[in-house]
Amino acid sequence: MDIKRSYYEDIELFRSKTILVWSVIFLGFLVALPWIVIKTHLLGLSVYLINLIIIHCLVAIGLNILVGFTGQISLGHAGFFAIGAFTTVMFIAQLGIPFILALPLAAFICAGFGFLLGLPSLRLEGPYLAIATMGFGMAAITIIKHLELFGGRMGMQAPKLYLFGTPLKDIHYYYLILGIGIVLTVAAIKLFKTKVGRAFIAIRDSDVAASTMGVNLTYYKTLSFAVSAFYTGIAGGLYAFILGFINPEGFHIIMSITFLAMVVVGGVGSIMGSIAGATLMTYLDIKLQAIQDIPGLGKILVSFSEKYMSMGGISNVAIIVYGLIMILIVLFEPLGIFGIWLRIKKYWKTYPF
Repeated sequence: MDIKRSYYEDIELFRSKTILVWSVIFLGFLVALPWIVIKTHLLGLSVYLINLIIIHCLVAIGLNILVGFTGQISLGHAGFFAIGAFTTVMFIAQLGIPFILALPLAAFICAGFGFLLGLPSLRLEGPYLAIATMGFGMAAITIIKHLELFGGRMGMQAPKLYLFGTPLKDIHYYYLILGIGIVLTVAAIKLFKTKVGRAFIAIRDSDVAASTMGVNLTYYKTLSFAVSAFYTGIAGGLYAFILGFINPEGFHIIMSITFLAMVVVGGVGSIMGSIAGATLMTYLDIKLQAIQDIPGLGKILVSFSEKYMSMGGISNVAIIVYGLIMILIVLFEPLGIFGIWLRIKKYWKTYPF
């Protein structure tokens, strides 16, 4: 059993030299990953898909701060995602604000909306809070859809970003997104070593006990929504530029549900679980859209669809498989992918006993 010998051990990022070494190796792998993908087409990945995975990791981390660490639920994060995307593009395209300022500014606007959305959490919880947040997400997207400032129903074209006169490509965006992702991931890990993070966890465990101990429920519940919305706003702004064109129809309630599924599948209350869940769910979502191209299985599914389903039935098979995978993970491992990792680690630590 690991015994802490000083207060510093509780706040240090790398608890051992082994973790430090493996972290450096993993960081080196991430730096080389786009070049590996371009050369080898590893697992059918593309630079665009890796960018999308990192963006969804940011959303999952932000949502896990709210759901896993504070005990609040949200089905409205597609609204924050849309606000971050459209506001960032609007600041750059219409106001001429540099990207380096537009992105955090849009995220702070999302945080403001998150603070306002957090106010109902003072009186609501469980399914009632879920419905309230879902209403916010639907309302936000509908308002964006009817505002000419954001292009109305036609959406907006994200402007090209340039570095030394050269337009950025997917591989350039990768290093930008990776850098932001690493900073925000480390910030989330360190957050729960602070007074704020411990207050979030205390509220999750028992808001009555937390209040009795002097935790300001009004402040910390609304703050958790604001922090979660900030992360999602950053992700939304980055999403607009890797996509190139954003349309309000692309930000729907299913997107919010998918974000929540990433957290649950990865592991509620775990930053690394959020990353694992977002990675798996995003990869499956993209790859299952071309399920008919899977060798062997694809022909069987196409034949089944043509015989027993409508002409467009093959596209629904991917959704069915996607849903079944989520059900199986939650059914057989409630702690998600992080729970599987804990089992593997415990097994090797106690091997051969």
